Amino acid sequence: MLPSLEAAELPADAIEVGRIADAWGIKGWFKVLPHSAEPEALFSSKRWLLQPPGSAGGRAFRLAIREAKEHSDCIVASSEDVPDRNAAEALRGARVFVPRSSFPTAGDDEYYWVDLIGLAVVNREGVALGNVRELLASGPQTTLVLDAIEDGKPVERMVPFVAVFVDKVDLAGRLITVDWQPDY
Repeated sequence: MLPSLEAAELPADAIEVGRIADAWGIKGWFKVLPHSAEPEALFSSKRWLLQPPGSAGGRAFRLAIREAKEHSDCIVASSEDVPDRNAAEALRGARVFVPRSSFPTAGDDEYYWVDLIGLAVVNREGVALGNVRELLASGPQTTLVLDAIEDGKPVERMVPFVAVFVDKVDLAGRLITVDWQPDY
């Protein structure tokens, strides 16, 4: 990693949002492969935290972002701390983190996937269907993938995350209420 970058600890709410793929051009710009098709967090935060490839734990480096913009299928960004192509190449493979607190505010009935992971899901009758393990983008809709235990065995359920089936998302209460039955 660049010796000129300030060392930092990853905050408790740090979310990995992408990875630096390579240098871009000769003036210190670099390519970032975002983990999301809508990488607003990369644009809203002017300070990214980088973790070198292969490192674990809270060790990271702070990177002040001058500019970030979409380019083709990736993001390109620049920083005062990265003056040239050689410095940008030294960032290759770094994981990019942004504090969750710096994400843009979601609109009404909009949710960041990261906020839904781990939420309990119950149906209108109060039957527990499981906890959200992940979300799948499947063309026109997103699907909640739930993990549950029934009769001592792991069970996976999938519930479309669309208004016709989702009655309420209570982030504070960590609960999603759906119109769905256990045997669907």
